[in-house]
Amino acid sequence: MTLQQLEYVLALEKTRHFVRAAEMCNVTQPTLSAMILKLEEELDCKIFDRSKHPVELTQMGEMVVQQAQVVLYNANQLKENIHTMKGELAGTANLAVIPTIAPYLLPKLIKKCRRLYPNIALKITEFHTKTIVEKLRMAEIDMAILSTPLNDPDILEIPLYYEKFVAYISPDEKIYCRKELSANDMPLEDLWVLEEGHCMRNQVFNFCNEEKVLKSIYEAGSIGTLVKIVEENGGYTVLPELHIGFLTEEQHQHLRPIVNPEAVREVSLVIRHDFVREGILNALANCIKEIIPSQMIDSRLKKFAIRI
Repeated sequence: MTLQQLEYVLALEKTRHFVRAAEMCNVTQPTLSAMILKLEEELDCKIFDRSKHPVELTQMGEMVVQQAQVVLYNANQLKENIHTMKGELAGTANLAVIPTIAPYLLPKLIKKCRRLYPNIALKITEFHTKTIVEKLRMAEIDMAILSTPLNDPDILEIPLYYEKFVAYISPDEKIYCRKELSANDMPLEDLWVLEEGHCMRNQVFNFCNEEKVLKSIYEAGSIGTLVKIVEENGGYTVLPELHIGFLTEEQHQHLRPIVNPEAVREVSLVIRHDFVREGILNALANCIKEIIPSQMIDSRLKKFAIRI
């Protein structure tokens, strides 16, 4: 059994097509087919059902693919950890970010990382929290930035910063005259929220009294859309603090702080429990510390390097 054979298996699992899998691995189709067949003979099991079109994983094949992902993940970590011990901060990091954080962090993070750590290649994708957790478990991504806690014993959480929420209110709303809002001041029948699947939606309801939710809860796909909906239709919404920088001076007049309780989310860098690449973790953390306002950064991250 070789790492190369496992790579061929994963390529075929992704494409479900021998020719496309061979192209992905830069080998000929007969070579890829022969190597996978040799692995099946060694393991004494069929990984793929070739009678189906496209090919399908067998029950044992599903287990093989899951284990192959973990084996290759750890093999890549070993290589890059050697680079780190030699003082060579290099390698590829597959990073996932939730959509309600990505607009505020990614543009500057990519620029900062390219400038400070040119030998680190970031591969970034956006997913909702549930998908990120699944992909971490399957070793399909290396790390993620999302809202915590997850309360998952297999995932390590490294708090990065704490972000307050603010209310964005239409001048037509009764609560517009208030200088600040508490959870009891926020009528949920007038609240516009993100669609199901966004963790920020759940956080909004955590500090609002969800028992008061009426039949009409209006949903949108992005935070920018929520702002426009409020401006055109009235009501109000809840925005993360970093979105304030996207608003005009006139729009700032429609913002109100939320108190009693203060609405805050913890944003963390999360990794699998077997992740070992401290160098890349600290490189990302250093970039984020230069992007996010200092008062928002976790106090421990300000003082200490990440140790795992």
